[in-house]
Amino acid sequence: MRQTKSNIKEITFESQELGESLTILIYLPATFSPLYKYHLLIAQDGKDYFQLGRIARVADELLENKEIENLIIVGIPYKNVQDRRKKYHPEGEQNQAYIRFLAHELVPYLDKEFPTYHMGMGRVLMGDSLGATVSLMTAAKYPNSFGKVILQSPMVDEKVLQAVEHHPDPSLLSVYHIIGKGETNVKTTNGQVQDFLTPNRKLHSLLEQRNFSSFYEEFDGDHTWKYWQPDLKRALKYMF
Repeated sequence: MRQTKSNIKEITFESQELGESLTILIYLPATFSPLYKYHLLIAQDGKDYFQLGRIARVADELLENKEIENLIIVGIPYKNVQDRRKKYHPEGEQNQAYIRFLAHELVPYLDKEFPTYHMGMGRVLMGDSLGATVSLMTAAKYPNSFGKVILQSPMVDEKVLQAVEHHPDPSLLSVYHIIGKGETNVKTTNGQVQDFLTPNRKLHSLLEQRNFSSFYEEFDGDHTWKYWQPDLKRALKYMF
């Protein structure tokens, strides 16, 4: 059953919550075997993480050097900018349905198909920008299903801060959080320009105030994959 190299499969997933079928990418490590248990890393912006983030290559290297624990990476691609905003933005019309899809449909499916750890600390949600936002909002809503989040330059608004404020048990969530010092006028998908840095600093203070286990760094750079890609190695090592 052992593979010699890692494998990325594509599956079609019928979501009742979203009323559509999604193409999902699943990375299985080279040593994958049903006899082991695996952590789950669920990435919004799935295709971006595989193509621009080169996450499979990063994971291969870390696993080969035994720097991280066994993991399966699940990438959920978006169709287009509008689809992404609808699902990921706290005000998006499909946002709540997408969050339910992650918790009620995707997790049970993955737990049934793969030898995963059936607990919050065994599951990490990840995303950049709005993908990070929906990851955090999902973990706040389902604290027992998702125990870790990787946030690369999240969009933070009042709704996000309130979700963190009302998280029932900070000991259940571990957060990896980065933001660029140059992210003071980010062009958003609806064409507006927003300051991402100030609200991210607020989010960081709130996480500290409420004693969440968190890693935080402000990097010298802006809202692009040029900075998120090299950060992935540290993010994965921190979480796994």
